[in-house]
Amino acid sequence: MIEPSRVPKLYSPKIGFNEFAERFSGRAAMLAFIAAIVFEAVTGQGIFSWLGLA
Repeated sequence: MIEPSRVPKLYSPKIGFNEFAERFSGRAAMLAFIAAIVFEAVTGQGIFSWLGLA
């Protein structure tokens, strides 16, 4: 059986449900959670009350 001399490099898509998108959205969520905690500690009020929603 003849095998190819090299294996083609396959690129994974950057959109949709894949490892890159899951890792990116997880990191973004962690940053947003920490930012909300810091915001509340600095201003003394939560995000919703600061926006006038609560």
